[in-house]
Amino acid sequence: MKKSEFIQTVAQKAGLSKKDVQKVIEAALETITEALKKDDDVAFIGFGTFTTTTRAAREAKVPGTDKVVQVPATKVVKFKVGKKLKEEIAQSS
Repeated sequence: MKKSEFIQTVAQKAGLSKKDVQKVIEAALETITEALKKDDDVAFIGFGTFTTTTRAAREAKVPGTDKVVQVPATKVVKFKVGKKLKEEIAQSS
């Protein structure tokens, strides 16, 4: 599902205009991004939790060669699925 399809579906379910839903979704995503930049967790009970973690610096081999490169430490986003979402998805199969 693309972002435009998501906005249209939410607008239909909520009985709101696509323009209003787009503003809300943009604001929500911006707020989540800002929180994660500050290393704050963002938790939606039953849905899941967004967190950040740091991957340590490491050495990696370049495929097809024997060259070894240094990969710097990086900050990454992780998502842990909530219990309710996990159960809903498991029941749908």
